[in-house]
Amino acid sequence: MDTFFSKMEKFDSNLWQYHIPIPHEIAANYIEGENRRVYCTLNGRYKTQCALMKSKSYWYVLINKEIRNNLAVDEGDMIAVLLEKDHTEFGHHMPEELQVMLDQDQEGNNYFRMLTPGKQRSLVYIVTTVKNPDSRLRKSLAIIHHLKEVKGVLDFKMLNETIKYYNNNWK
Repeated sequence: MDTFFSKMEKFDSNLWQYHIPIPHEIAANYIEGENRRVYCTLNGRYKTQCALMKSKSYWYVLINKEIRNNLAVDEGDMIAVLLEKDHTEFGHHMPEELQVMLDQDQEGNNYFRMLTPGKQRSLVYIVTTVKNPDSRLRKSLAIIHHLKEVKGVLDFKMLNETIKYYNNNWK
């Protein structure tokens, strides 16, 4: 765990903008091969899971609008940062509904495990963003169905259609 202060900066880009630079000697403590996932607590009150990213000259974490609004911070503001290594397998906690589906469906589990870590993380995130357990179960069923249908070649547009189908027909 490392604690430090850093100034929020803004890239001159339409894609990625607000970020917090992370000193190289601190970032190095959290990089294990390709795994750069961390918990980042900002100003002692907002904790989020994120990845250490590399620009040409320094490491940083991205700061989205929700975080900026929650903390009432803007470009140039100093922010207290506490970094901790994220040891979760997918960068999010695995929802029970999806874990049960993966445990019960070997073919779906095999396709899920063949995906890149980023795609696995995205699928886990799709389920974790839902509060209702029945909705999480429907999304989990739709994800496994989709992975089997496309033989593991994930197509997010098709997956969204499958999720809509499950939401409308499995209540």
